[in-house]
Amino acid sequence: MPSFDVVSEVDMQEVRNAVDQADREIANRFDFKGTDSSIELKDQSIELETASEDRLKALTQVLEEKFVKRKLSLKSLDYGKIEEASKGAVRQTVSLAVGINADKARDIGKHIKALGVKGVQHQTQGEQLRVTAKKRDDLQDVIAKLKEHDFGIPLQFENFRD
Repeated sequence: MPSFDVVSEVDMQEVRNAVDQADREIANRFDFKGTDSSIELKDQSIELETASEDRLKALTQVLEEKFVKRKLSLKSLDYGKIEEASKGAVRQTVSLAVGINADKARDIGKHIKALGVKGVQHQTQGEQLRVTAKKRDDLQDVIAKLKEHDFGIPLQFENFRD
């Protein structure tokens, strides 16, 4: 029976490259001189720290530009709230959305059922969703419909098997 997996992953090497490029750019840009701005990659998050909220907006813009250049989805960035740091500085944690949580899996499952394609089934397996059908064409239709709909996370389709 044909099947495929719906996953939400981020290439961590590309994320590391994007953060490094953004860090290099803010070190060289004139408008960031003397603001002690920094972008640091943690385990599954990115720490942004700078002197003011205006500089923080510029910092996020630089980070997003580097993500787009590296063909990383901006949907994988989940911005936390802005916190006050020492000496009037501000800090923000940007977590990376990796994997499909239970709520998103339920939303995707409801969307697949709402399509009304006969013989298509889905099941959640950890942080991914497996979709099976009797016909390969039905699965291709489901992939096309899932690409059209915005679930708020980047989706990839893997392990397409006949």
